[in-house]
Amino acid sequence: MKKDRYNDRILHELTRDARITNAELAERIGLSASACLRRVQELEREGVIKGYRAKLNSLKLGKGFAAYVAVGLSEHTKEAQLTFEQAIIQSPDVLECHNVTGPYEYLLRVETNDLTAYKSFHTDVLGMIPGVATISTHVVMGSPKDLRE
Repeated sequence: MKKDRYNDRILHELTRDARITNAELAERIGLSASACLRRVQELEREGVIKGYRAKLNSLKLGKGFAAYVAVGLSEHTKEAQLTFEQAIIQSPDVLECHNVTGPYEYLLRVETNDLTAYKSFHTDVLGMIPGVATISTHVVMGSPKDLRE
């Protein structure tokens, strides 16, 4: 990627509002509409911009419970990791899954309707995956900074 102030500003503006028109984006960053569009298309071609998506309001969708869940595996093999990852990919309650360093192998962001639904996820999903040794749940009480919103 060509690293310059225009590309940096394009990325900043698109991160804030991906639905901005090209004309408005060009005006905000100080380029002509055609030059701005060429830069955005190049950023897309290079894979710097991977896509665009809607930001959803979890509460309005009935997802009133959010937690980060640290998961430790009993075996530290590639096969154990693949088994875990394949099971997690199938769960609609898991919004993020990260393989991390430290005392756990994975950190998940989980959203469910409520605590009862989370308990079901904990038991019926995580509890049924072979090789899961430890589960540590950190309930989200508030999110003063969340770039996904």
